[in-house]
Amino acid sequence: MNSYLTSGRIILFLICLSTFPLNAQTKKYPADIEEKIRLVENGLAGWMQTGTNDTWNLADRMKKYNINGVSIAVIHNYKIDWVRGYGFADVSENRPVTETTLFQAASISKSLNSVGVLKLVQEKKLDLNTDINKYLVSWKFPYDSISNSKKLTLANLLSHTGGLTIHGFPGYAKGEILPTLSQILDGQKPANTEAVRSSNEPGKSVNYSGGGVTISQLIVMDVTHQPYDIFMQKNVLDPLGMTSSSYTQPPPESKKELLATGYKADGKEVAGKYHIYPEQAAAGLWTCPVDLCNYIIETQLSYKGKSSKVLTPEMTKLRLTPVLEDAALGTFVNSRVTGSLKYFNHNGGNEGFQCTAIGCRDNGEGVVIMTNSDNGSLIYEEIVNSVATVYKWKDYYLPEIKKVVDVDSSLLDKYAGKYILNGKTAIFKKNGDVLSVNVLGDLFWKVYFTSDSDFFIREFRGFLRFQTDKDKRVTGFTFNGMTAKKTD
Repeated sequence: MNSYLTSGRIILFLICLSTFPLNAQTKKYPADIEEKIRLVENGLAGWMQTGTNDTWNLADRMKKYNINGVSIAVIHNYKIDWVRGYGFADVSENRPVTETTLFQAASISKSLNSVGVLKLVQEKKLDLNTDINKYLVSWKFPYDSISNSKKLTLANLLSHTGGLTIHGFPGYAKGEILPTLSQILDGQKPANTEAVRSSNEPGKSVNYSGGGVTISQLIVMDVTHQPYDIFMQKNVLDPLGMTSSSYTQPPPESKKELLATGYKADGKEVAGKYHIYPEQAAAGLWTCPVDLCNYIIETQLSYKGKSSKVLTPEMTKLRLTPVLEDAALGTFVNSRVTGSLKYFNHNGGNEGFQCTAIGCRDNGEGVVIMTNSDNGSLIYEEIVNSVATVYKWKDYYLPEIKKVVDVDSSLLDKYAGKYILNGKTAIFKKNGDVLSVNVLGDLFWKVYFTSDSDFFIREFRGFLRFQTDKDKRVTGFTFNGMTAKKTD
């Protein structure tokens, strides 16, 4: 909750939290769909189950995670089955999330970018396997010995197999001077990230790089001689029916009332309401779940050979073919069970925004969830699991089963304290017979034990174990192969 809200607005917000659903524009659907919506809203589920308290409702989870706004759209049989907004697009303005509210798509921007790049490939203006410097005019990639004489290609850039640096971008606050793309790629002021350079040989591994995608943005501009947002609007967004969406940065004033405001992990508003991303291809798309569903549905139909609004079925199949591991061209393609249905997906996270977009490659199911919170990833996986359960997605939600045991109170006393993991502090505190851990903002989460030393947290997938020395003093804990040291 924002500390600067007036008492009246705080009361209004609490009232809205207590009356579900959290929206002011609830479109009524036929009874069977309304029942599915109710089941989704009340069936949020995590990565594991214990047999007790394994599902939650959306309103409670939004409150628990300090999430002000959520927008959900569900795809069923190649059509949007329903879309609904919850909570607030902007708390201080008392502006609710509606189905037209625009969120920052963050890294989902990369998926639509790949559609634009592949359209140019389809038109023979680009080649996926040619040295990128053939197309770059305003800037050239500076090869060095790290690349081992191998040239970067567009396929490398789109599939994150180029061995390039810069995972993601923090964006720029309103009023800050924005760098040019060349300044961003060379890490020159006023850019706030380092140069995009080789970190290992191209084609050897998947090394997620927003920097590489930004190079593809510059290639589009150099080849088409158009501003990136104009090219994408005319050639990708509008043909896909994403008419509310835009790559323009900063967003146009005409869309001001539609823009969601970003919020930090503690629920406080991002300064200036949102950050600006000149790295448009990597992080700059403003959109809504309905528009992203249109993209997913067109991809599904094109893959089946039934549509070609932007890409031909042949190009769509190429786009959804992994280059290495699960990394395809602008998306990730995988299945939960070997030989089962495959899903193409991308997550996104900008300052104050988290989102996910998932479509089944082999049938017409999917979901898009967008939030205006740094905590959004904590809730969107739970929502996806609920959708997958209600809509009976085959082999998708496969929770781990855990048996919880009680641990002696004296042992919990020993576990309580501060731990350092990769420079960050985790605080364990005991309250009665319950141990909780704080790893994000002011949120404390209950610790569940499967033995005297093994434990898990419902909110984070992973294997954890407390460590002790020969004198049985607690020295730290391990998390997915990493070790945290106890400091007190």
